Amino acid sequence: MKGTILVVDDERNQREILGAILKSEGYNPLLAGSGEEALRVLERENVDLVLTDLIMPGMTGEELIDAVLARNAGMPILLTSAYGTIQTAVEAIKKGAYYYFEKPVDRARLLIIIGRAIENLRLRESHRMLSEKLAAGPVPILGEHAVLREIKRILPRVARSDSTVLLTGESGTGKEVIARNIHTLSGRSTKPFLAVNCASLPDTLFESELFGHERGAFTGAVRREIGLFEAAEGGTIFLDEIAEVKLETQAKLLRALQEKEIRRVGGKENIPTDVRIVAATNRDLEEAVREGRFRTDLFYRLNIVKLNLPPLRERISDIPVLAEHFLGKHGEKGVPPVREISKEAMRLMMRYPWPGNIRELSSVIERAAVLAEGGKIGTEELPQELKEGAESVPPKAFDLPPQGVDIEKVEEHLLRQAVSRSGGVHTRGAELLHMNYKAYIYRLKKFGILPS
Repeated sequence: MKGTILVVDDERNQREILGAILKSEGYNPLLAGSGEEALRVLERENVDLVLTDLIMPGMTGEELIDAVLARNAGMPILLTSAYGTIQTAVEAIKKGAYYYFEKPVDRARLLIIIGRAIENLRLRESHRMLSEKLAAGPVPILGEHAVLREIKRILPRVARSDSTVLLTGESGTGKEVIARNIHTLSGRSTKPFLAVNCASLPDTLFESELFGHERGAFTGAVRREIGLFEAAEGGTIFLDEIAEVKLETQAKLLRALQEKEIRRVGGKENIPTDVRIVAATNRDLEEAVREGRFRTDLFYRLNIVKLNLPPLRERISDIPVLAEHFLGKHGEKGVPPVREISKEAMRLMMRYPWPGNIRELSSVIERAAVLAEGGKIGTEELPQELKEGAESVPPKAFDLPPQGVDIEKVEEHLLRQAVSRSGGVHTRGAELLHMNYKAYIYRLKKFGILPS
């Protein structure tokens, strides 16, 4: 369901037509024949938006606006009238109405405005909840892996600077948690933190999402909209999956970072901005630069401070503390609540390679907490693919067998694993083994993994 909309009109035929339109588009319409009835509905129902007629017997549309906003200052209200004037519309907007329509209402226009009003409502609510979380302090960064300890050590200094930060690592390694901590620990913490997944936006909308647009800039642009750069003024923008941004938009993003100003789509005015950029990617940006898929100048502009987050399979010793954290978060979903993970279940989790990283671990614990009986997660509650994946993992190279070990074979094995896990990207392979790039290439050639 897209949202619940209260339709208020003293003409039964009008409100039923509007209700049918909204229902056909996936909304949940509630109908009221007067302002007084509308207020009674609002007392017992959760409503996302009010669509009301202006001229009605008893309580008028303008009076209804006052009453609704007195109860819920953030409620979007749309007005309709067959007898309106420009002055009527202006007065309605001044009172707090989101939009004004003249009857007969154009269906397409109505649905566009409703969609945007509800989307703005969701964004405001999301921002409010995020502000409350940020006010409570930084999100804990759990784990004691050497790389993670170093990130935690330098994070306060990174946060206090105003430099752009590039977070790298596989999907699900916690890049957004680091980004939120950078914002919370910075001098911008009282301002907005806005996150956008660059891969989820169509190319045609990405520029508008970042910089906003003017009315009439493109089909469907019925009003001016501000973008992330204006909405996050004084705060932080987190650009996740930055490698997915197309070259044309990369050039405009670069200008915004260099000049600290943006121009809305369809606009002629340059608008000064003050935002900090934290970008993240699970791809090799240096390789993308070499292949011409990412601008060199933008890469260097983003790559001021680079923090690489290790995958979960490289920080196996952190799994117990992470699992206990997620159990505390999801354990209440069990009936009775789940408080414990069995030793055998933990052993399997520590052998599993976790391709989905921390995000996958959270999902596994949530699923297991729902299925567990007796307040304890056992192997029966773990997904079959996890159990199969854990059992297929060979003993670790650092588990010394009774007959001893051939150090060179272990080294070659680790090098081949690094090549496989990095997809042949040698800068990434060197990072996985915490090796100097030249030393890494030398060893690849030494063992014949890379031609001399």
